[in-house]
Amino acid sequence: MSNKERKGDEGEQATKKDAAPPKDKSQSKSRMEQIFGFKKEDLSSWHNLVALLNRPTDPASLGIFRCLFGLLMAVDITQERGLSHLDYKYLDGAPVCRFPLFNFLQPLPMDWMYLVYMVMFFGAVGIMLGCFYRLSCLMFISTYWYIFFLDKTAWNNHSYLYGLIGFQLTLMDGNRYWSIDGLRRPSIRNAHVPLWNYTLLRTQIFIVYFIAGIKKLDADWVEGYSMSYLAHHWLFDPFKLILPVELVSLLVVHGGGLILDLTAGYLLFFDVTRPYAFFFVSYFHCMNSQLFSIGMFSYTMLATSPLFCYTDWPRRFFSHFPEFLRGVLPLTSSDVQPSSSCTPPATKSSKLRLKHKLRAIFAIVYILEQLFLPYSHFITQGYNNWTNGLYGYSWDMMVHSRSHQHVKITYKDGKTGEIGYLNPGVFTQSRRWKDHGDMLKQYATCLSQLLPRYNVSDPEIYFDIWVSINERFQQRIFDPRVDIVKADWSPFKANPWLMPLLVDLSPWRAKFMEIEGTLDNQTEIVFIADFPGLHLENYVSEDLGNTSIQVLQGQVNVEVLEEKKNYTLQPGEMMKVPAGAYHKVYTVSEDPSCYMYIYVNTTEAALQENFTKLFELQERIRNGTETEPLPPELQPLAAAEDEVSEVNATDPIVRLFLKRQRRMKEVKKRREAGVLERLERFAVKKYYTIRRGFLMSAIAMRNLVVGLPPLEQLTREVDFANMKAPQSEGNQDERLKDEVGHGEL
Repeated sequence: MSNKERKGDEGEQATKKDAAPPKDKSQSKSRMEQIFGFKKEDLSSWHNLVALLNRPTDPASLGIFRCLFGLLMAVDITQERGLSHLDYKYLDGAPVCRFPLFNFLQPLPMDWMYLVYMVMFFGAVGIMLGCFYRLSCLMFISTYWYIFFLDKTAWNNHSYLYGLIGFQLTLMDGNRYWSIDGLRRPSIRNAHVPLWNYTLLRTQIFIVYFIAGIKKLDADWVEGYSMSYLAHHWLFDPFKLILPVELVSLLVVHGGGLILDLTAGYLLFFDVTRPYAFFFVSYFHCMNSQLFSIGMFSYTMLATSPLFCYTDWPRRFFSHFPEFLRGVLPLTSSDVQPSSSCTPPATKSSKLRLKHKLRAIFAIVYILEQLFLPYSHFITQGYNNWTNGLYGYSWDMMVHSRSHQHVKITYKDGKTGEIGYLNPGVFTQSRRWKDHGDMLKQYATCLSQLLPRYNVSDPEIYFDIWVSINERFQQRIFDPRVDIVKADWSPFKANPWLMPLLVDLSPWRAKFMEIEGTLDNQTEIVFIADFPGLHLENYVSEDLGNTSIQVLQGQVNVEVLEEKKNYTLQPGEMMKVPAGAYHKVYTVSEDPSCYMYIYVNTTEAALQENFTKLFELQERIRNGTETEPLPPELQPLAAAEDEVSEVNATDPIVRLFLKRQRRMKEVKKRREAGVLERLERFAVKKYYTIRRGFLMSAIAMRNLVVGLPPLEQLTREVDFANMKAPQSEGNQDERLKDEVGHGEL
């Protein structure tokens, strides 16, 4: 409940009580009523509380939010929900391991999955238009939660939030304002909605902000380890003019994010602070839209902010538009119809109906449940790993960052004892199984069912997964000695084969920064921690011609397999390991060992040196200072800048150099493009993405109705759907990063 909802007089005042009050009217209110929008007496009894939650309220703000939410969900379905690449995800007949919440949930055949998505899409459009509102909400949430539960690997906080808001709107009177239902049924057009409609949505958004802030009180966030890489993004360049990048990370990224999440809900609630909240919240979400690939989340949160304003704000806003537009714009009249969903204005003497009490109970229970769920992980212990839960309903957004250094999957034939290895991620399109024990169990079970097709009987599956969380040591997350196929797992019991996070070694992170600061640009370093009795088997690529191990804590034995020799290392000692060969590092101390690999990619260093020489030669050629004749393999360097092409180069180094030069030029051109060109590029990309989704949906609907066409026709139709924009060459930035040794460009 907000300070916008003020109890008014009987009769006509009931329709105006949620409008921005005149100054003289505001001054006649008690201090509590001015601040919170209700009186102390409204909470003095169950009768008064029910009357308050069902108080008649202007439907305008809720109607605008309903329209915006439906629009954003319609766009989201084509993108983050996956309509545009649905055939890649649910390809019929492909051996794929999936990760549903309940193992009995399985995807329908591909054409039917397109039908599910179409039902969800038209449900979202119906919500946006307020057309057959209840049916549209049911169409949307039933298919949305089915798809949500079908794939845990796609879970995140904002996808969960979309489902919650869709569920809430199903129970609300969101079609009372600016809706097709209002045109079809004049009795509900511009009719009051009960206050609990707003209370539920506002409280939900408050919980999202506030609990996200509570979760950011985690030591890793406060100390600046969770998202330190963000400070290098160009969005923070203005802050780097006055602060070093380390302080930008600590104060702006982490400190600013913590303060905003803790205070945003409060600042939006009160009239005095709301303008400041709008500025900071809008700035925050606009930045997030550029920093992260989070689909419509930033825009959805922007759409929720006006819910905290006076509920009649759309009437006052659209009243400033020209008269000739009034026919298509939302109503600006303040004459709101009474509604049976609300209590009558004179609530003290009136008898409350059962539906009013049930709705009040629902609102209270729902809010309590939402406050409890983020801290309910002591019940569902099987889903807890180093972090609690499935990263969905906890609102711990961006609190943890992970990097994976080493993943090995070993299988053992249960009958012959033969041992083999699988490519990490085989038979699946996701990578999140590496961090969640419940998904690892599902993955191992699926692999055990698929491997017999490849003559592996009764397979045992072992995982050796090394993870660093929030810039700690790389360490094992699951016990590599446990056969996960036969391992016990329960959603209500702690995972027995989860290795503990070595939090006692967290202070080493400060030392990491000191060590990394002493290295040159060509030297890389990886910090490892391991448990007593375990060992790391590692292969050093031939490209890494200068690799050494140095012990930081504990004691290790290094076995070089080719030499058949063992070397014992104490803290501070170092040894070089041969390239192009395997070695094993055994932890022999009673406590966990800590060591680091220091290496130089000699192949990359030589390539970079050659590039530097070629660039200097090219510059001398272009400015006319090069006097020596060029050999044939270097002739392409003499071409004019606009005519340079790697196609004519015969030397592989020269070809790679020219290819890189061309791509760097393309990247520079894209980055220096004007606003209109960027918008055009963005619009074209989205057009072809959405176009593919709907064309493939049309093909699927045709297949369901009349059956499959001849293969040649189906191939032509899919090729037409896959058509790209003219001269579209993909994301040049990403292609350039993929070029070996030049990710920094």
